[in-house]
Amino acid sequence: MTHIDFTAILEARRAIAPYVLRTPAYRSAALSEVAGHDVMLKAEHRQTTGSFKLRGATNAILSLDPDARQRGVCAASTGNHGRALAHAARMTGARAVVCMSRLVPPNKVEAIEALGAEARIVGMSQDDAQCEVDALCAAEAMTDIPPFDHAAIIAGQGTLGIEIMEDLPRAEAVLVPLSGGGLIAGMARAIKTLNPSTRVIGISMERGAAMAAALSAGRPVDVEEVETLADSLGGGIGLSNRHTFAMVRDLVDEVVLLTEAEIAAGIAHAYRVEREILEGAGAVGIAALLCGKVRPRGPVALVLSGGNIDMASHLDILTGRHPACRMEHAHG
Repeated sequence: MTHIDFTAILEARRAIAPYVLRTPAYRSAALSEVAGHDVMLKAEHRQTTGSFKLRGATNAILSLDPDARQRGVCAASTGNHGRALAHAARMTGARAVVCMSRLVPPNKVEAIEALGAEARIVGMSQDDAQCEVDALCAAEAMTDIPPFDHAAIIAGQGTLGIEIMEDLPRAEAVLVPLSGGGLIAGMARAIKTLNPSTRVIGISMERGAAMAAALSAGRPVDVEEVETLADSLGGGIGLSNRHTFAMVRDLVDEVVLLTEAEIAAGIAHAYRVEREILEGAGAVGIAALLCGKVRPRGPVALVLSGGNIDMASHLDILTGRHPACRMEHAHG
C-alpha cells in the first residue's frame, strides 16, 4: 500500500485548472449557530458535473498517453465518477464506457449517456460492475480508471483540500463524505501538509459503510451494498486496495456514521435553510453537525460534495413522505 504525496496534488492542481471550477465557499449563519463556531460550506456540488469527481477524473485522463486515450477509458461507478469520467473523456476526445449496478439511480445513468459515454448496467453491486470493466480491459485494451483507488484520482480530489485551506487556513476540523476514500485520502494529505493540527473527519452512513468496516477490521473487508439515501457512498473499497485504505487509516482522525433519518434531515436543512439542493452524500457533513455527532472545537469546513439527487426523492424528503424520514433515530 502506498501514499500519494503532496507534490502530486500540486501537479494535479496545475493540470486540471483549465478544466475544473474553483468552487465557492461561504459561511453558514444557521450552522455556525448550531456548532458554536464558524461553519464554512464548500459548494463543490456546483462543480461542472454536479460533484467533486470531475477533479480526479480529469487528472486521470490527462495523465494518460495519447495512445491509451485513443483506446478509451472505462470504470465502475455509483454514478458521479462515471458522469465525471464521461465529461473528461468528451473533453479530451476519448471513448468512455461506464459500468454500473442496478442500484444506481436512473437520473445518474441518463446523465452519463447524455455526455456521450456508453452506460452498461450489470448486477447488483459495484463488484459486479467491476467484473464487466475487467472484461473490457482484457478484450479491448481499454484503461480502467477506478473511482477512488488510483493515484491520479486521489491527487485530483486532493486539490479540494488545498482550496479549503486557502479559504479557511485555521480550520479546526474539515468534514468530508467518506466512501471508497479517494476524496478524503487526497484531501487529508493536502490538509495535514498545510496545517497538521486540523482534524479530518470522515462522514458516512450506517448502512453499508465499507471503509468504516475495513478500519474496524484492520484490513479491507467485503460489505453488503444496500440501498441508502447516501447512494454515492455505497460500494466496497476493494479487497486488494492499494492506496486509500492505508491513507485513511493513517491520516483521518475520526469516522462518524449517520442514520438514514439524520441524512434526510441534512438534505432538508440544506434546501430550506441554505437554499442548496444536495444528494445524500453531499449533505452528510450538515447532518453530522445537526445531530450533534460532530462537535467542533473551532472553525469548521464541510464539503457539499454533490447535488445529483433524483428530484422526486428530494421532494419526498422535503414533504416527509420518504421512508427515511420515518425511520427511528433511536438506534443511531
